[in-house]
Amino acid sequence: MPTTRSAAKRIAIFNHKGGVGKTTLTYNIAAALADLDYSVLLVDSDPQCNLTSYLLADDVVDDLLDNSDTEKGRTIWTALEPIAEATGEVRAIRPQALSIENVLLIPGDIRLSEFEAELNEFWAQCLQRKAKGFRGTTALSLLVNRISQKLEIDYVFYDCGPNIGPLNRVILLDCDYFIVPAACDLFSVRALKTLGRTLGGWVQEWKTISDLAPSDTYDLPGKPQFIGYIPQNFRVYGGQPTAHHLRYLSKIEKSVQSDIVLALRRVAPATVPLGSGSFKLGEVKNFSSLVPASHTSGLPLASADVGSQEQREAARRVFAGIAEKIVQRTT
Repeated sequence: MPTTRSAAKRIAIFNHKGGVGKTTLTYNIAAALADLDYSVLLVDSDPQCNLTSYLLADDVVDDLLDNSDTEKGRTIWTALEPIAEATGEVRAIRPQALSIENVLLIPGDIRLSEFEAELNEFWAQCLQRKAKGFRGTTALSLLVNRISQKLEIDYVFYDCGPNIGPLNRVILLDCDYFIVPAACDLFSVRALKTLGRTLGGWVQEWKTISDLAPSDTYDLPGKPQFIGYIPQNFRVYGGQPTAHHLRYLSKIEKSVQSDIVLALRRVAPATVPLGSGSFKLGEVKNFSSLVPASHTSGLPLASADVGSQEQREAARRVFAGIAEKIVQRTT
């Protein structure tokens, strides 16, 4: 019988453009959900390991990476190595506890790129109805599933790399929901133009593959629902975004509607909820010194030691509001 999918809601904060603050957003949203008494599993699925480096001390990260292919291994590569090297099944690992209660981490690993290198071949084997292809394509999902069930996780967040490669393809197809972060600049708006089309193609192709899967195969749901976008890192003057950033906020809203919402509704309507309201989950202004302080301490923006109490409270309100909307839209 197929493995039962855990009740955890899986979310990717995804944009294939770099520099839009995906990692910072992911962690701070997770911390806000933990404040609401939800348990959160963070999955560092970017071979650059930015989330792991953000949350763990350098010596801890070095030890994790040095031992990832030994019996002491605890990284994402430790779990997926037997699949990538065709030596066995997904290996059980214990996630890393963090300084914030109710938030756990599956540490990243630069060797995850070796697993990604195999994913195109796994995908092709799925189209040939080969069991090896389905085992490889769903391996990361199965790892997350087992940990989520065992620890009764409420939310899973994947921290994805900035690309539209085969690893992000299987991550998005494993997710129940996705959120798009966007910076207030021209390149971020341009990136949105291909995001909806790319994701729609993935959904359509996986439906074909899923229909080919044997009945006892662990499957990916393949219908990540768009629940919103988050513009961020804009300047505020007199309590309002600057005129320059206001123009981009308007452009982002229009692009989200045309290049994500309408594009997905044409080819994969199940990925976009009905309704004509705004998909904006919140706005994250430039918090200046709070961001480097957060990265240095490994703590959320609202807990950082640098910056005024007013800044920290503003950050707390912003992320609490985003977390509450996520709960509303995923319930």
